Amino acid sequence: MTVEFNWFLPTSGDGRHLKDNTSIAGVRDHARREPTPDYLVQIARAAEAVGFHAALIPTGAACEDGWLTAAALAQETQWLKFLVAFRPGLELPAYAAQKVASLQEFTAGRVLLNVVTGGDQDQQEAYGDFLDHDTRYARTAEFLNVAHRAWQGPGQHYDGQYFRLENGGLREPLNVTPAVYFGGASAAAEQVAAQHADVYLLWGETPEMVRERLARMQALAKAHGRSLRYGIRLHIIARPTDGEAWAEADRLWRALTPQTIERARTALSASQSVGQARMLGLNAGKTVQQVRDLEIAPNLWAGVGLVRGGAGTALVGSYQQVADRLSEYRDLGIDTFILSGYPNLEEAWRVGENVIGRVH
Repeated sequence: MTVEFNWFLPTSGDGRHLKDNTSIAGVRDHARREPTPDYLVQIARAAEAVGFHAALIPTGAACEDGWLTAAALAQETQWLKFLVAFRPGLELPAYAAQKVASLQEFTAGRVLLNVVTGGDQDQQEAYGDFLDHDTRYARTAEFLNVAHRAWQGPGQHYDGQYFRLENGGLREPLNVTPAVYFGGASAAAEQVAAQHADVYLLWGETPEMVRERLARMQALAKAHGRSLRYGIRLHIIARPTDGEAWAEADRLWRALTPQTIERARTALSASQSVGQARMLGLNAGKTVQQVRDLEIAPNLWAGVGLVRGGAGTALVGSYQQVADRLSEYRDLGIDTFILSGYPNLEEAWRVGENVIGRVH
């Protein structure tokens, strides 16, 4: 099985803490790094230098625009691909298809698409989108149908519940159609993924949980006459020794105040995302007195999810231990890894130089 390793571009900021560390009399966290063009270029070039396949550009109100970021960074790199996260429904699919086609042309085919339907109602409404959770997924399915029709060239027609297309499409077919990476743990999300995704993404759950989800998705895809690739999103805390890695996890954990953790849990609990609920469930009800109390499987630490939405787990251990855990996910059927660290610049070099080769 060919394994694809991708890195993360922190377009909402980066640093050496899980959250901004302003606990010392309100002093500004000097370890925080703003997502300036120069800093993002450094990360992209580091990811390219150590052999990552692509860089994930996230989406959200706190992030810089993913399309513009990809266009800018493509000019500063040679072959690194850009996995652009975007929210379907915030623009017309035929227009989005045209934008993707232009970006493919300008980057020599280095664009991949991460479809993020959206799980937080307040964020969607802040953008002007008031559809509910399941309806957004139904719209996403139509969005992808229209986009793929548009990429086939002129003369396209589509008549759906959310979108219509009359004699639309690009002036000529798109030469390199971007792969669609798609996540979502709800029943509605799984149905859309089974029909439209190329790569189905999971957040970092335990191997047992991943095995069960892959079996279900394989059956759903097969029912539609399709097969999928599978990916997982994980943070990495890898060091030469196990002790050094857990010491770093301990440093990250101890910088979190109980108030910060409680505020984050309250906010994250309001999400409509089934995947977010699963992340919160990994550390729910645990009495945490030391850092490894949040180790939910060998080397899999749920501490990130105390305060971070989305991917909430990290692999913690020596370089070889982390490579072994990645290999175990690979053996389950995962062939795509989207990794990140704190901070992403130094950790891209560390993981690329010391972990990836051990998995291969």
